[in-house]
Amino acid sequence: MKTILVAVDFSDATPPALNHAVILAAQFKCRVYLVHVAPPEPEFVGYKAGPQHVRDQVAHEIHKEHERLQILEQQMREKGVDAAALLIQGPTQEKILQEIERLEADLVIMGSHGHGAMRHLLVGSVTEGVLRKAPCPVMVIPCQSRPGNGHKAR
Repeated sequence: MKTILVAVDFSDATPPALNHAVILAAQFKCRVYLVHVAPPEPEFVGYKAGPQHVRDQVAHEIHKEHERLQILEQQMREKGVDAAALLIQGPTQEKILQEIERLEADLVIMGSHGHGAMRHLLVGSVTEGVLRKAPCPVMVIPCQSRPGNGHKAR
């Protein structure tokens, strides 16, 4: 194994996924790509690129996400992992699948939000879509529950 792609969404599912990536990267001496997909810019009728204030807000949010991603990359490097952070914009599932191909990932690690079977049946999820279409193994790490939210602490 040479390349691990970790899908990062900055939710509670991200830390457990990163922890597993650190362990595997140490064992296999491989590179880890932290991939965050920002939503595509909204389309506006009558505007090619949308109103300036909306474009400014989107740019500000993407800048903040980029900074957070860079911090995660630095934390991985401090743990001895050869890590690189990538922020891309577009439809999440499609972009993750494109990056898997482009980076020739040997493994994908994604966190699971645990929304339940009914939601998956009705809505679907990025994780489920990547599981179905990825050309390599996908490791899904369950999100750790917090005490007090109706779940047992682990």
